[in-house]
Amino acid sequence: MAMETVHTAFLLGTGGFWTVAYVLLIRTGLRERTFGMPLVAFATNISWEFMFAFVRPPSGVMHVINIVWFCFDVAIGYTLVRFGRAEFPYLPRSLFLPALLGVLALAYPGMNYASELFDEGAGAVTAFASNLAMSGMFLAMLAARRGTRGQSAGIALAKLLGTACASLSMLTDPGLAPRLDNALMYYLYAGCFLLDAAYLGALLAVRRAERTVAPATATVLARPAATP
Repeated sequence: MAMETVHTAFLLGTGGFWTVAYVLLIRTGLRERTFGMPLVAFATNISWEFMFAFVRPPSGVMHVINIVWFCFDVAIGYTLVRFGRAEFPYLPRSLFLPALLGVLALAYPGMNYASELFDEGAGAVTAFASNLAMSGMFLAMLAARRGTRGQSAGIALAKLLGTACASLSMLTDPGLAPRLDNALMYYLYAGCFLLDAAYLGALLAVRRAERTVAPATATVLARPAATP
């Protein structure tokens, strides 16, 4: 009974922290007129959540959580459609939406096939594998944008805590299937945590650099021009 209570607490933590991450992604995206979740990560994420909210839903609290997450993903998708063209200036504007639809069309069957092949149609392996990839994509987006536009420490921390709770919920699940007690799953738990921690640390470092550079730039611009 005690282990089941701990397991349920970690499940609720997963739902709560990831919900915070989604809300902050939407809020930051709308405020800064951009999107905060990398495009490919969004495609795999919304595909997973559609699959396990409506096609192969789990029982219990996770079914409700998956439906809520899917709704938030739709809102994140709005920020991507509304502001995404500006983040790909080298791509003709008329090709952005077809490219996005193409990525979505590839993501869903890919997630479905991977789930059937590695997880007997369940969602654990694909959830953590896509999360690991997402963590790497957040780091890549931070580097590509050369700044924290569309990102925040709150998003990074909520993602880290939400995924850590998901890992701990698996480790405390008294009914864990034998196929999920293997080296691959432990690698995914550890990899997600390390990359999420690296992203949070990198984002804080970049944010400090931005705050240092901004006053210095303002001071230079405020100086009167030298008289010849």
